[in-house]
Amino acid sequence: MAHEVMIIGGGVVGMAVAYGLARRGRRVCVLDEHDTALKASRGNAGLVWVQGKGAGMPAYAAMSLASSRAWPRFASELGERTGVDLEFEQPGGVDLCLDDNEVRSRCAEYQALYDVPWAREAGVRWEYLEGERLQRLLPGLGGDVPGGIWTPHDGHCNPLFLLRALYSACQALGVDVRPHHPVASIDPGEAGFVAHTARGAVRAERLVLACGLGAARLAPPLGLCGRVTPVRGQVLVSERLPAAGRLPTPQIRQTASGGYLIGDVLEHVGHDTRVTLDTLHALARRAVTIYPDLASARLVRSWAALRIMTPDGCPVYEASQRYPGAYNLSCHSGITLAAFHADDLAAALDDDRLTERYPLFSGGRFDVQAA
Repeated sequence: MAHEVMIIGGGVVGMAVAYGLARRGRRVCVLDEHDTALKASRGNAGLVWVQGKGAGMPAYAAMSLASSRAWPRFASELGERTGVDLEFEQPGGVDLCLDDNEVRSRCAEYQALYDVPWAREAGVRWEYLEGERLQRLLPGLGGDVPGGIWTPHDGHCNPLFLLRALYSACQALGVDVRPHHPVASIDPGEAGFVAHTARGAVRAERLVLACGLGAARLAPPLGLCGRVTPVRGQVLVSERLPAAGRLPTPQIRQTASGGYLIGDVLEHVGHDTRVTLDTLHALARRAVTIYPDLASARLVRSWAALRIMTPDGCPVYEASQRYPGAYNLSCHSGITLAAFHADDLAAALDDDRLTERYPLFSGGRFDVQAA
C-alpha cells in the first residue's frame, strides 16, 4: 500500500505521532476534519505542565515529568527543522490556591502524589509558597491570594505555533496530510484498514486513532476504548501589556506577545462550545484578584473549547486485540505530552510494542474498575 500508517486526527496528538513515525522512515497519512470541527489543539492555553497530573496513576505523573524534560530538545529540533519559534519557555510554574481550603487540599494532594519513592528518585521538586517568596515569582500578586504550589518542571508555549511547526515538519518528511477528510467508518481487513471519507476511501497497513472526541464513535467497532467525554473550558485574552516576569499558572499566564490568557474552568455541558457571560465575568474577577493591576486592562477576545477527558483523566494508549494493527490514543494533555508522543510513543507504535511498554494505559482498566 502507499501508506504504512494512517492516523485519524490532525491535532497536536496525531501530528506529533505522525512526526515521530515519519522520522523513523514510515510512510504516513493523516486524515483530518474540516476547520469547523471541534479542535482542542486550537483552543487550549499552551501549558507544558507537570504538577498535579497523575493522582491515582503514578505512571502518568512520571510520563508527564519525562515529557516535560524532553521538551527543550523537542522544541529546539522542531525550530531547526521548520524555522518556527514555538515561544517555549520553562521557567517553572505555580498552581495558585485561592482560599485556605484549596491550600489544605492541594498540599495534601501533592504530598500523596510526590512524597513517594519514585518521585524522590526522579528528582521531583515542589514547594508551597506564600508571602514575599511567592511575590518574587509572581510580581504584583494580589494580597487576597494565600499561596501556591511551585515546581521548576513547568512551562508554556504557543500551541498554534506548535501545531504549525508539526505540520511543516511532517510535510517536509513526506507525510500525506489530508484535511477535509472526516472519517465516516473504518473497515478492517486481512491486508490492513480502509477509512471511508466523503472524498473516497483511504487504505493503510496500520491505523492510529488520535481523533479526540471522535474516538467515542470510531474506537468501539475496532475493539478499542471509546470512553471519552467533552469538558468545556473558556478563555479570556487581554490586550498586549509589558512583560511582567510572572511565572505561568493554570489560572492565568502572560504570553510571549504580552497578552494574558485567563482560564482554568471545567464545565460538563456536552458538546456546547459557546462562551457564557457568567463564566467570563467570573474569570475576569479572579484575574483581578490574582493581579490587581489588570483591572484597567482591555479584553480583546474570548473563546471556548472542549477537552478530551477519559473517566479517570489519564491517557489511553492501547492496541486492538480484535484487529491487530489498530491503535487508540486519547488524552487531554496533548501539549505537555507532545515530546513523548513524538519520541517514545511513536517508537512503541512503530515496533508494535504499545501494550508491552504501556500496559497500565489500556482502556480495559475502566472495565476492571466497573466490575
